[in-house]
Amino acid sequence: MQTLFKPKLNHVDITSKFWSHYQQLVVKEVLPYQWSVMNDEASVDISEDPQNNGINKNSHAIANLKIAAGQQKGHHYGFPFQDTDVYKWLEAAAYSFSYQPNNDLKTITDTLVSLIADAQEDNGYLSTLFQIDEPQRKFKRLQQSHELYTMGHYIEAGVAYYQVTGSGKALTIATKMADCICRNFGADPDQIHGYDGHPEIELALVKLYEVTNDQRYLDMAHYFLVERGTDPDFFDKQNIADGLERDLIPNMRDMPRTYYQADKPIKDQQTAEGHAVRVVYLCTGMASVALYTHDQTLLDACHRFWNDIVKRRMYITGNIGSTTTGESLTYDYDLPNDTMYGETCASVGMAFFAKKMLQLESKGEYADILEKELFNGSLSGMSLDGKHFFYVNPLEADPKASALNPGKSHVLTHRADWFGCACCPANLARLITSLSDYLYTEKDNTILAHQFIANKAAFNNKVSINQKSDFPWSGDVLFEITNPENCEFRFGIRIPQWSLGNYQLSINGHLASISIDDGFVYIPVNESKMTITLSLDMSVKFMAASNRIVADQNKIAVQRGPVIYCAEEADNHTSQLGLYHVSPKANVLVKKEPTLLNGVTTLDVSAQEEELTNADDNPYQPLTSEKTIPANLRLIPYYAWANRTEGAMRVWLNR
Repeated sequence: MQTLFKPKLNHVDITSKFWSHYQQLVVKEVLPYQWSVMNDEASVDISEDPQNNGINKNSHAIANLKIAAGQQKGHHYGFPFQDTDVYKWLEAAAYSFSYQPNNDLKTITDTLVSLIADAQEDNGYLSTLFQIDEPQRKFKRLQQSHELYTMGHYIEAGVAYYQVTGSGKALTIATKMADCICRNFGADPDQIHGYDGHPEIELALVKLYEVTNDQRYLDMAHYFLVERGTDPDFFDKQNIADGLERDLIPNMRDMPRTYYQADKPIKDQQTAEGHAVRVVYLCTGMASVALYTHDQTLLDACHRFWNDIVKRRMYITGNIGSTTTGESLTYDYDLPNDTMYGETCASVGMAFFAKKMLQLESKGEYADILEKELFNGSLSGMSLDGKHFFYVNPLEADPKASALNPGKSHVLTHRADWFGCACCPANLARLITSLSDYLYTEKDNTILAHQFIANKAAFNNKVSINQKSDFPWSGDVLFEITNPENCEFRFGIRIPQWSLGNYQLSINGHLASISIDDGFVYIPVNESKMTITLSLDMSVKFMAASNRIVADQNKIAVQRGPVIYCAEEADNHTSQLGLYHVSPKANVLVKKEPTLLNGVTTLDVSAQEEELTNADDNPYQPLTSEKTIPANLRLIPYYAWANRTEGAMRVWLNR
């Protein structure tokens, strides 16, 4: 295929010391490690599985593609969506080429694209389970098959690979897939009037529309959204026709329709229900489609779901998903800390959703949540060595409880090598390698700078911005704007919620007082050069939860800048972190630790520590005055916990 490739005119290079480390870590450690795992070459232990799937063999993901391509013989191994581990890895690798060209890796990815092309059927279909072992069941059990979800993840990868490398082959695979989907699904009598049990294809088709300008792909994405839930019996009918006992994934048939966001049409869904990752992928798809179709019904649903998640169903770290049962949201303000799920993929998905909402509406609240996910909920999912991962991200953990309480067995207190369901490692990798796409949003004649991650950016109008900072450890941010053609535009800078009321803005060395509009200050630019300095409030803040959140009543959390802190047993002499009591007026020593945990700022908080009762005493006694002694409680950033010795951890502290 003769490529029509045009490189992206906007280019952003991350110069942040904090994030450059992670981007290089993905290239040097994460991508090679994950590649070896998917090729069954790495020695990994995936027996510790938060979903208790009992899978303890290798990934087999590349082998599945080779079998489908006729390059080797065998049966499919793994989940129906096993292919997506490969596709997300390919997408992450593609993004990495934009900041770290690597000929050896490029050879691998080009070969992988060729393998995927060979595995794809002539009609565009590609889902290896159904090609290898279940060819008669294609599109016949969509509640569980993840076929559209799987192809959606390739479409995302193919678009990314095309955008970065110009690969016509990668894009052709994606368009053939999308054409296959458009032929099989829709409102015509001979088409399937349905959708996938796991939203994803909707956002992927919009990405394909953006590079091809093919209206069919946008229309197909819109169809999947408006069709969802119109026939609540759709999945049940397919399951009966396919054979009730022929489940592809055990127990999924028993999940309620709300688990799949399919109990009623989206326009009638008032709250965010069901599997957390499905919810945020659905939301990202709705926002993506609404951006181009201006469908008010979808936009209204985005607002409903956003408000319900952010105001009533989100943890202070940005994690979502309150229960291990179905990896799901439960009900408003049900946010337990020690049995929660908080899947890494759900935090990554919230970052996707926030980014899309920023494209729709210039509101600082979306960028606030994006920031929260980047520095807390998502980043916790990977160890500092890039080779170990969290699927579940608790806010309170104890190794003994995880080992001996079956209700907490999904909560690991050390990151695992890999998982039977390995969606999270590559999902986080692709977020980190594509981080440059999350720093600015362009709308009309405005450039919004909403993330304080040091970078050098070049825009289509020849404007360049050099943002300098040591964020998140320092709140001093410098913007150097070069505008050689004296273009007139507005430059919007977010004032984070955590710094409202205490920040300082200077333009060309002069203090400026500008009113805040939906979380942003707007500065007119019409000069060839301009410098803007922003000083944010980096004081330590003691945070209280709504008293509707029972789990956090009479507790406080600690935040500095965007970073949520936690107490870890490694820094404190006991696993009984609940013995510490902290006053909101406590003294705090802020200390830079350049050699600790790849360089962090720690907090030493004055506290009172209860005396531990004697193990031989009666466990229940009349209340007497508590015996406490002055103590120091050391806190580290939440994202960095479980990188040293295994031990207890707690975010919410007793007041």
